[in-house]
Amino acid sequence: MRTTSGFVPGLAGSPSGALDSVVLRGISANGYHGVFDHERREGQPFVVDIVLHLDLQPAGAGDELERTAHYGDLADLVHGIIGGEPFDLIEALAETIASAVLAAFPVAAVDVTVHKPKAPIEVPFGDVAVTLRRSRP
Repeated sequence: MRTTSGFVPGLAGSPSGALDSVVLRGISANGYHGVFDHERREGQPFVVDIVLHLDLQPAGAGDELERTAHYGDLADLVHGIIGGEPFDLIEALAETIASAVLAAFPVAAVDVTVHKPKAPIEVPFGDVAVTLRRSRP
């Protein structure tokens, strides 16, 4: 996985002082998450959206991949976690993804949304999702 060499994300961000963002939506994989036996046995699709919060000025000014988060590596990381170890709750899946992203990429914070479009709900519904934001201490 490509990460930076010694680059620590600044909190200055854009000239306004806000952090910039890299957004990757719709990372999907089959996973075996859920509290019911049939969810663990048969699996189902999960979709993850990620928003990375970081200062993109160094990457933009220097045109250097090492100064940003490589979204191909991000997609591979998230895809592997979705299809990996099963969790009872999508909240636990989201926490695991957030922790892995913070460990692997030069970001100040990450937003993770996990969608479970085929959740075992007996009434018609469009989507079930949890969203969390985690940041560096």
